[in-house]
Amino acid sequence: MAGRKYYRKIYQKNKKRGVVFFVLKMLGFGVLSLVFGIFALFVYYAKDLPRPEKFTERALTESTKIYDRSGKTILYEIYGEEKRTWVSLDKIPEHLKKSVIATEDANFYRHFGVDFQGIIRAVLADLKIKKFTYGGSTIPQQLIRSTFLSLQKTAERKVREIILTLELDRRYSKDQILEWYLNQIPFGRNAYGAEAASQAYFGKSVSDISLSEAAILTALIKAPSYYSTQEHLDELSVRKNYVLDRMASEGFIKKDEAETAKNEVIKFVKSSQPIQAPHFVMYVKDYLIQKYGEDSLKQKGLKVYTSLDWELQQSAEKAVKEGAEINKSYHAYNAALVAIDPKTGEILAMVGSKDWFADPFPKGCELTLKVDCLFEPYPNVALRGRQPGSAFKPFVYATAFKNGYDDKYIVIDEQTNFGIWGGESYIPQNYDGRFRGPVTLRQSLAQSLNVPSVKVLAYLAGLNSSIQTAKDFGITTLTNPASFYGLAIVLGGGEVKLLDMVSGYGVFATEGLTVPPVAILKIEDSKGNIIEENKKNPRRVLDKEPARLINDILSDNEARTPIFGPSSPMYFKDYQVAAKTGTTQNYRDGWIIGYTPSFVAGVWAGNNDNSSMWKEPGVVVAGPIWRAFMEKVLLKFPKETFNKPALSNEQD
Repeated sequence: MAGRKYYRKIYQKNKKRGVVFFVLKMLGFGVLSLVFGIFALFVYYAKDLPRPEKFTERALTESTKIYDRSGKTILYEIYGEEKRTWVSLDKIPEHLKKSVIATEDANFYRHFGVDFQGIIRAVLADLKIKKFTYGGSTIPQQLIRSTFLSLQKTAERKVREIILTLELDRRYSKDQILEWYLNQIPFGRNAYGAEAASQAYFGKSVSDISLSEAAILTALIKAPSYYSTQEHLDELSVRKNYVLDRMASEGFIKKDEAETAKNEVIKFVKSSQPIQAPHFVMYVKDYLIQKYGEDSLKQKGLKVYTSLDWELQQSAEKAVKEGAEINKSYHAYNAALVAIDPKTGEILAMVGSKDWFADPFPKGCELTLKVDCLFEPYPNVALRGRQPGSAFKPFVYATAFKNGYDDKYIVIDEQTNFGIWGGESYIPQNYDGRFRGPVTLRQSLAQSLNVPSVKVLAYLAGLNSSIQTAKDFGITTLTNPASFYGLAIVLGGGEVKLLDMVSGYGVFATEGLTVPPVAILKIEDSKGNIIEENKKNPRRVLDKEPARLINDILSDNEARTPIFGPSSPMYFKDYQVAAKTGTTQNYRDGWIIGYTPSFVAGVWAGNNDNSSMWKEPGVVVAGPIWRAFMEKVLLKFPKETFNKPALSNEQD
C-alpha cells in the first residue's frame, strides 16, 4: 500500500515536470519563431536599403501651382524647384547641430536609430485620440521617411521605417547620418539643406550664422511652408524661443545665452520667388496646408484655381499703393482692400497692405521677429481685427427694420446720457458736435449720426439682436458676451475683419442672402481629376424688405449730402452705388464699404501699430482709394440698380 502511494507521488511529480517542460518548450518555440519572424522582416526590408549616395539625391516631384480664376496667370508655385548646396558636417556650426539635436532628437548620440521610449509615448498618445498623429521620430527615422518612404501613416510603413532606420544606424556613423539629414530636409522658400536655407533667409553661408539664426533654421524644420512666410513671423519667433529653451535644458548652452539670443535682432533677406497677389496667395496657401498638409503640396502636383480676378487685383493694388502714399500727409501709412462677388462669395481682389514688396526696413522700424511700426509690408490687415467705426451701423439699422420699424421713424438727436457703461456715464457725441433734433432713421443712417444710432440700438433693435444679425451676416470676431461691447458697438466698439465686413455687406447686395467668402474655385490633381470644387449655396439671413431699405438709404446721395456734400467719393453720377464710411475713436481706423447688386468692395486705412491718424474721417483716408478702384470696377460690370423697397421712402 505504501509502495503504491510512493509510485503515485513519483508519477504526479513527473507529470507536473512534463507539463512544465512542455510549456517551456512551447514558449521557447514561440520566442524562436518571433525572433525568426523579426529576422525575416529585417532581411526582407533591409535588402532594399539604398546606397549612401542616394541621400544626396531626391526623386523629382511635381509642384503645386496656384492660378487666378482664368487659369492663365500663375500666382504662385509651391516648391517648383529645390534649392540645395551640399556642405560637409565640419562646415556646419556646432550651435546649429546642437539646436537640431536638442529639438528634434535629444537622444541622437545615445540610441540605435530608434528611440523606443519616444515611440511608446507616441503610440499611447495615438491610442488616446484614436488616430495616427504623433511621431516620436528620431533624426535617422526622419531621414529614412523623407527620402525613401511614402508619407502615409500606416503600420506597414512604420515597420519598414524602423527596420531601415536600425540598419542605417548600424551601417553608418552618427555624424554621417547628421550630415545627410542637415543637407536633405526642407526649410521653406524652396531651400533644401542648411546651406541653401541660410542663403535664402540670411544671405550668408551657414558657417557664419549666429546662435539665434541657427535657432530660426531649426524652428523652420517643424513646418517649413508655414513658418517660412513673412506673415507668420510671430509664430516663428515663439518656435525659435522654444528651440533656445530646449538647448538650455539639454545643457548645450547656458540660460543667459538663450535669453541673449532671444533678443537678437534678426535681419532677413527677401524671398526671390515670384509671387502675384501675395496676401491673397498666402491666405490660400494657409488653407491648403491645413486641408492637404504641406508634404502633399510639395509632391502631388496640385492645380489650384482661385477666385481671384487678376485684372481687378492689379487695379486694387495700384489704388491702395497710390492712395496710401497720399495718406502719409494724414499720418496714415497703410491700407487694405477686399472685393467680392456677393452672389457667390468669391473673393475677386485682396490687398493686405499697401506694398508687399516695399522696403522691409522702413524708416523708424526694422524687420525683426515682431515688428511694431506704422507700416508692415507682409501682415494681411484684411484678416486682422480692427474697429469698424460707423461702418457697423447698417447691421443695427437692418435689425430695427427687421423688427418692423421703417426709414420714416423719428428719433430725437439731442445730448443723451445712456447710463453707466464700462464704469462711467455713456454720453456719445456726433461727429460734428451738433444736435439736429427730430430726424428720420433714413437721415440718421445716411448722415451717420451717432446719438440717434445709439438710440436705434438701445430702443429699436436691441443689443443682443444686433450682434446676432452681424454674426448671421458673417462677422466672426464678436465672440464676447454682448455686455462686453455695450451700446458703443453701434459706433464700432468691437473688432472686425475687413474680409468679414465686405462679406457682410454682400448680404445687403443680395437682398438677404449670405455666402461665406470663397477663395478657391476648384483643385485638380496631377492627372486633371477634380478633388475639390466650390459648391457653397446662398443662405437667407434677412428678409428682402429690410435689405432693400438699407440699399435705398445707403445709395441716397441727397440724404447724406448735409454731412458728406453732394460730390463725395461715394457718389457716381451715372451709377447707383450704396456705400457707408466708418471712423473710429481717436482716428485710428478709416473705413469705407460700398456695393452694387453684383459687387462689394471695402477699404481700410490707418497704421499697423494702431496709432492715430491726423483728424481725418474714413471718407477722406479710405474714400479716395475705394473710389479709384470702383471706377475701374464699374466699367467691367453691367450697370445695375437696386430694387426699391415696397414702402414709400420719400422724405417728409
